[in-house]
Amino acid sequence: MTAQTTSATSELSVDVLVVGWGKGGKTLAATLGAAGTRVAMVEQFDQMHGGTCINIGCVPTKTLVHDAEQRREDDDAQQFWARAVSRRDTVVSTMREVNHHMLADLDAVTLIDGRARFTAERTVEVTGGEDVLMVTAPVVIVNTGATPVRPDLAGIDAPRVHDSTSLQHVDPLPGRLVVIGAGPVGLEFASMFAGYGADVTVVNRRERLLPGEDEEVAAGVTDVLEDADVRILHSASAERIEDGPDAATVVVRRDGDELRLEAEAVLLATGRRPATEDLGLETAGIDVDARGAIVVDEHLRTSAPGVYAIGDVHGGQQETYLSLDDFRIVLSQLQGDGQRTTTDRVAVPTTTFLSPPLAAVGLTRDEALAAGHEVLVAIQKVASIKAMPRPKTVGDPRGLVMFVVDARSDQILGARLLHVDAQEVINLVALAMRTGTTATQLKNGIWIHPSSAESLNETLGKLAPVTA
Repeated sequence: MTAQTTSATSELSVDVLVVGWGKGGKTLAATLGAAGTRVAMVEQFDQMHGGTCINIGCVPTKTLVHDAEQRREDDDAQQFWARAVSRRDTVVSTMREVNHHMLADLDAVTLIDGRARFTAERTVEVTGGEDVLMVTAPVVIVNTGATPVRPDLAGIDAPRVHDSTSLQHVDPLPGRLVVIGAGPVGLEFASMFAGYGADVTVVNRRERLLPGEDEEVAAGVTDVLEDADVRILHSASAERIEDGPDAATVVVRRDGDELRLEAEAVLLATGRRPATEDLGLETAGIDVDARGAIVVDEHLRTSAPGVYAIGDVHGGQQETYLSLDDFRIVLSQLQGDGQRTTTDRVAVPTTTFLSPPLAAVGLTRDEALAAGHEVLVAIQKVASIKAMPRPKTVGDPRGLVMFVVDARSDQILGARLLHVDAQEVINLVALAMRTGTTATQLKNGIWIHPSSAESLNETLGKLAPVTA
């Protein structure tokens, strides 16, 4: 069975209206639609069915990261890149189709392609071509995600300047890439393109990478990138971009000097902001903050009755799995006891997919000390951990492991894992933090051999006190 599709219909009334096909929105629409609730899903672009993660974000970029790690020195860089992009597109196309049918095959769900804008409380006008559709519902979910920030920089409209979406299809593979910005997206792409053979330079306006992390972690990430021949310019700012016949030139100011960096491609990786522009939020009485993020309470309710905001559009950490948890919170409001809130979230992990990845959860050492904890810390380089053969067996023993533990309670306060499989091991650490599992219990755990989790046995046995 196929969902209804609307084009010429002028009015539609449903039980729940979801604007934006992201992780939380599509899961909510599928769950409610399967139970018979009449749901309308509005998505501006047909190539975004399924949301950012599977189409232009997590899935395609991590597919490209994986393939970059498989390239050998004698592989032709251009051919290898072309094959990787083709595989990326196949993965995305397959997942998009699955996600489309996740809603399209539900009779209670109506799919609408078009641009939505509020015209009143819980009423949106959807335009697609010459068609206009007015959709009303007692419950509205805003799930429009985030868009790349475009800095006020002369020359950013040049054809060789990309964001994280367009760079995934750059053709040919640039021999030289300049990355403006050293956040997670910038560092992931720098690591990835270095893996494909590009000469990469990162323009970092701060004095070091990852200023919110402890110095040892930032130094470990710097070592990993420099080992991959990524050049990092600290305390540097891009002033303008000049387009030329064969390359773009990024003009950079550093320590009072002007540097001119030529590159076949430039990546703007200066952050993402909530996608709330021209949604007509003020008409619906929906408040936003100074960055344009929709203001919500702990139940994800906006200032407009019956309207919720989920995912990146309400600001904060931009993670697909938090959008999924947003779905659980709203579902609790609509069909449950309404008790689930954002305050329930404890020890939420993150990963920056370098090669190898950096995974993090909880407090840094400096944050723990500042909070008044009596702190135990263990730091080991992966290459020196005897009871961690997994990275060595796969040929990448780079990185480090760092734990911060409360000396009095033996509770884990935070961890930073920079190594092969870090994105998996961090989930175990986060679960330990949520459930009150102690550092001693993790240290004495029985873990698969060989695995990266075995680092817990050795590293947590090296905890030592530190002071501010």
